[in-house]
Amino acid sequence: MELSTLGLKDRAQWEAKGYQLPQFDRAAVTEATRENPCWIHFGAGNIFRAFQANVMQNILNRGEMETGLIVAEGFDYEIIEKMNRPHDDYSILVTLKADGSVEKTVVGSVVESCILDSENEGEYGRLKEIFCKQSLQMVSFTITEKGYSLANGKGELLPAVAADFAAGPEKPASYIGKVASLLYTRFKNGQLPIAMVSMDNCSYNGDKLYAAIHTFAEKWAENGLAEKDFVNYINDREKVSFPWSMIDKITPRPDASVEEILKKDEIDGLDPVVTSKNTYVAPFVNAEECEYLVIEDWFPNGRPELEKGGIMFTDRATVDKVEKMKVCTCLNPLHTALAVFGCLLGYTKISDEMKDAELRKMVERIGYTEGLPVVVDPGILDPKEFIDTVLNVRIPNPFMPDTPQRIATDTSQKLAIRFGETVKNYLASKDKDIKNLKLIPLVFAGWLRYLMAVDDNGEKFELSPDPLLETVCPVVAGIKFGDTDVEEMIRPLLTNRAIFGVDLYEAGLAGLTVQYFKELIAGAGAVRATLKKYV
Repeated sequence: MELSTLGLKDRAQWEAKGYQLPQFDRAAVTEATRENPCWIHFGAGNIFRAFQANVMQNILNRGEMETGLIVAEGFDYEIIEKMNRPHDDYSILVTLKADGSVEKTVVGSVVESCILDSENEGEYGRLKEIFCKQSLQMVSFTITEKGYSLANGKGELLPAVAADFAAGPEKPASYIGKVASLLYTRFKNGQLPIAMVSMDNCSYNGDKLYAAIHTFAEKWAENGLAEKDFVNYINDREKVSFPWSMIDKITPRPDASVEEILKKDEIDGLDPVVTSKNTYVAPFVNAEECEYLVIEDWFPNGRPELEKGGIMFTDRATVDKVEKMKVCTCLNPLHTALAVFGCLLGYTKISDEMKDAELRKMVERIGYTEGLPVVVDPGILDPKEFIDTVLNVRIPNPFMPDTPQRIATDTSQKLAIRFGETVKNYLASKDKDIKNLKLIPLVFAGWLRYLMAVDDNGEKFELSPDPLLETVCPVVAGIKFGDTDVEEMIRPLLTNRAIFGVDLYEAGLAGLTVQYFKELIAGAGAVRATLKKYV
């Protein structure tokens, strides 16, 4: 069995082994898409293949659309060259369910793949052709938050961006420069309307995309390399939109256990590829069953009816509420709490932590007891049901090979949003008492204990990457098991609003955090003892 147009001609062979196959006329959809493309997506990674491509497949299977998806890759061209095209743009989605079962789907809704290379006339010419089509309604992105950045960590323009500002839209080298250039082509072809939809997992993602594109338009106009009307086009809400969105679906790196399942089905050519840019790609993607995508309904040229595939469309304020619900209460804080204590207790899988009575009770209380009372209900998703699914289906899923070590990455950048916003809501509320927050301060103390890079057995472990490690680790470097006179040592961290979102002394949480920290460093086994005592 081979994952290709030819290999899929024997449908019975695939179906006999439990694969769900495309139910539409792919040749007809491919031809219709080439002539009248509706949706092009930038970022050929795992979440796109597991989520957006499968949503489109389900809609096509029911005959509710006539065109499919075009995917473009601008960071790592080898994904297209070594994975998409050898498999005729088919991929396998393995959905890993919490009950231990798997669902295998051959996804064929992607009917064309493109490379975002302005030096390649054929590839770039095809993209320009797509952007000139009146039928194009949506350009979407999963290129990570870093993909929208035009500067490095020091605020200095990236060399490719600076060069593009000076050279103009003809052959830009930077990712956003190329996207802005394609949008300029659409502007030149009649100022056709379009929605530019970031689907990346970051707050206010549409604003980030707008800021990057708008900066290119302004610089090119200032330098006489594009008309001033191009800037007006970008700013015209009736012509170009930059909706906000919230996306949530766990799609880990292709797992060896899943590869073994597929190999037993005698599928050839499953070997993953590590590209020269160190991207790990395979002909299959594994993902959890739960998925959420909420998009601001702002589409100047109309839009595909993706609600038929479960995508939710609403207003901007509701997208913001959903984002805050997820990031500040119902998912991300629970993940971070498990990450910190998981590292201290020697866990290597997040799912295993949910079998730990203290850890499970900790995140239940953080979610239901401390966080839920200050969540603003977005209306389209019920916060309690969301937490129920997180704690009972998503995090315990044994198939999800996620680690506390990965989730602990950049924790110093996450605490202010994931917990600090809840603290602020308590402080601002007339009927909520900050003294009722018992376990959020325990997570703060747990993070300080984590920074010592010594686990609960007294063994050293490696901290996950974090931009502030060189700043925060020296604060706890002199602290040893059994020390009690530590408050003044850790005070600089407790007062750091950038880390916790508030000054913990002003918020009234410093005393409890210090008390917990002292107990957590009492000696080997103190982390477990503290959890047992307070959870």
